[in-house]
Parts: sequence; C-alpha cells; structure tokens
Amino acid sequence: MRMPARARTSLLVHSALLLALALLWSAGCERSRSPEPQQPAAPTPAASAGSFAQPAPGGDADAPAIVMLGDSITAGYGLPPEQAYPTLIAERLRAEGSPWRIVNAGVSGDTTAGGLSRLDWLLRQRVDILLVALGGNDGLRGLEPEAMRANLAHIIERAQARGITVVLAGMRMPANYGADYQRRFAEVFPALARQYKLAFVPFLLEGVAMRADLNQPDGIHPNERGAQIVADTVWRVLKPLLDKG
Repeated sequence: MRMPARARTSLLVHSALLLALALLWSAGCERSRSPEPQQPAAPTPAASAGSFAQPAPGGDADAPAIVMLGDSITAGYGLPPEQAYPTLIAERLRAEGSPWRIVNAGVSGDTTAGGLSRLDWLLRQRVDILLVALGGNDGLRGLEPEAMRANLAHIIERAQARGITVVLAGMRMPANYGADYQRRFAEVFPALARQYKLAFVPFLLEGVAMRADLNQPDGIHPNERGAQIVADTVWRVLKPLLDKG
C-alpha cells in the first residue's frame, strides 16, 4: 500500500528535524566536555612574570634588586615599555648613580592568587625589596576580600622569611561596587601593613584614579602622565628604604 504523497513529505520533514536535533545535541555535548588535563609548561620569564627583567640601564645583575610584583598597572599596559612606572623609577636610580636595579614582574590581569602562584619562581633570583602591587583585579572581579588578604599575607610571609623588605601598595574600588564591598576591600591593605610592619603606599593610583586626563580611554590604566604620577607616589615610599640600605 503506497503512502499518500502528503504523508511521505511529512515523514521526511519529521525525520530531518530529528536528525538535525541529534546532531546539535551531539555537538553541544562535545563542546561541554572538559578538556584533558595537561601538564603545565615550565615557567619562563615571559609567561610567568611579564616583562620580568628590566634592570636599571647599565645595572649589574648581581646588584641589589627591587622586584615589583603587580598587574597591568605595573606591567605598563597600553604604554611604551619606557613609560611603565617601574622603568621611570629605574631611570631615577640611574640618574642618581644608584646601584639598585628594578625588575618589573607585572602581569596584565594578574590577581593576588596569580602573584602568589609565581612567587617562588620570582624568588629564585636576588630580591632585596619586593613591592607588592596586587589586588585590583581581585576587586574588579568581585572576589572575596578575605581571600585576597590571605593571598597577600602568604606573599608577605614568604618574602619576609627570606629576609626581603616588603613594600605594600594599596588599591581601592569605585563606589559602584557598593559601600560595604568598597570598605572591606580597602581595609585589607592598611591592616596588612600594620600587621607585618611594612612600608606602605596607601593608594597606588593616588591623584590618578578617576581622572580622564591621566588615564587611557578605558578609564583604568594610567596614560604617560598618569604613570609619571604613579612613579612619584611609589618613589616617595621607596626612596627612604634605599637611603637606609
């Protein structure tokens, strides 16, 4: 018995739809599968520490070192390398004939957890002063301030256990993150500075944050003028430590 033409057409359409749905479901399942775990590659300067080695021009690799552990602000995101604030400080050291050298260990997007994860590798070299300028990305992602505090405490303790002088740079969140989060976030930095008796930069972006004329179009990263102000802010805290040394 032959099936009517209309029925055959309906059956073919129905079968095609079922086949299409099956293919889509299969593809979706394939995409949702977790990738096979891979062994992490051995850390390299470029992968683990951003622009890791930026000593003051003419500096000796065995000279006393200031390592600046930070995120995109320290890395100099969006700026020529010579305009990043660590490089500006390196230029001041060179102009003074200082033996100190700067190592820029800034990585764009880094959180306090990321900084902690690469700390041991950073400490394989000579480190006399460690500037810790992390936390901004924790805040921008809305991460719990207590977790940020714990990560920073581990960084500080590991460095101090090696006899390294630690300088902590504070960060703040804009008001749209809510008053409670803003307060809890900001309180982490001075509390750690008191607990561990650290040299302290209260706010890394003092005089720069929320200033359109001192920031790049994203409103977050300092432009060349802003980076110069950041260098001035850090220098005021750093210089007395160098004079003691």
